[in-house]
Amino acid sequence: MAELSEGVERKERPRVAPGLVLRWLVSLGAILGVFGGLHAYIAVRLFVSPGLPSPWPAVGVAAVGVFFLSLFAGMAVSRREPTAWTRALQWVAFIWLGTFGVLLSAVVAADLVGLVLGWTGVVDDPLALARGKALAVVGVGLPAVVYAFFTARGRATVERVTVPVAGLGPGLHGLKVVQISDIHVGPTLDARWLRRVVEQVNALKPDVIAVTGDLVDGTVDVLRDEVKPLAELRASLGVFYVTGNHEYYHGGPAWAAEVARLGLTVLQNEHRVVERNGSRLTVAGVTDHDAGHIHPAHASRPDVALAGAPAGVPRLLLAHQPRSALHVARAGVEVDLQLSGHTHGGQVFPFMFFVKLQQPVVSGLATIAGVRVYTHRGTGYWGPPLRLGPAPEIAELTLVLAV
Repeated sequence: MAELSEGVERKERPRVAPGLVLRWLVSLGAILGVFGGLHAYIAVRLFVSPGLPSPWPAVGVAAVGVFFLSLFAGMAVSRREPTAWTRALQWVAFIWLGTFGVLLSAVVAADLVGLVLGWTGVVDDPLALARGKALAVVGVGLPAVVYAFFTARGRATVERVTVPVAGLGPGLHGLKVVQISDIHVGPTLDARWLRRVVEQVNALKPDVIAVTGDLVDGTVDVLRDEVKPLAELRASLGVFYVTGNHEYYHGGPAWAAEVARLGLTVLQNEHRVVERNGSRLTVAGVTDHDAGHIHPAHASRPDVALAGAPAGVPRLLLAHQPRSALHVARAGVEVDLQLSGHTHGGQVFPFMFFVKLQQPVVSGLATIAGVRVYTHRGTGYWGPPLRLGPAPEIAELTLVLAV
């Protein structure tokens, strides 16, 4: 009987295909190889090439190696119940991840400048050139990291933008829409930080508040208490929320339900009509551009979101990713203004230049496939607690009648 039971248990256990395991191991090895190689590149340029006296080359290389391992340790503990030491380890991992990116960019730039100086004969001493490059990288890179940290953790900049809207009723002229996006409550952003954002938003006395996704980096069970300050958001015509891609990494439907429980109006391919002084505005929202790949029932549908919306009434669409405007255009749906986020404005220089590989716009007001889109730089940050270049943002968009 025991053998039969054991056999049934063995039969019911899902088996992982050997080919899948092999592909996973190859992918992991490739990632380790690339990241390890880049860390070695930084270590050599900063500690070996300059010819530092012993024991500093060994100490420097070892330190870079420890920080490299911290990235994987930080990922490993992220799946555990948060404790003081796991949070500390994640802080170290995230700060190093950002520092690594800044130092890598600086080392590459220094090497390119060094090549020019060497070819032109301006500097003909290789050791002096190596030391000069290392000093330049440290002298520019580390202050940049410190500046980026305090920028990311500081108060968000209020970006005030006036948006003319055709057909806007006189009762809505001057309507104030305040947008926050990409908050990313999680390992390094907590309820205290979020309450400060909420207070800053409420102080603007908005008519409409739009929360355009990527609210969290964690599950409802872990972060329920950290997002409670959202319930304190106040706007005369309503507080509206749409999901971002990160919600779907941690249970999109559960997060939609939790945000609704906090009192926000969750727009999942649907709309509401708000009114002031006899004038109306349609506020619509779609699920994240890629939600359907993770949760098919949540596929983004601008046509469904605006089905039955009143004709002749201006339309405001909340959509996490700017490229959702391409869905809007293909669906033949009319939208007067789309509010998006997702890009973080690039977050850390020079990575904003790579955002254009995925999104049609990085930040600000632009027209995409005939759809006017405001792309928010993000109020929080993802991963590294750093913002080098694009500061955190709270957008205050004032709608006025187009002349």
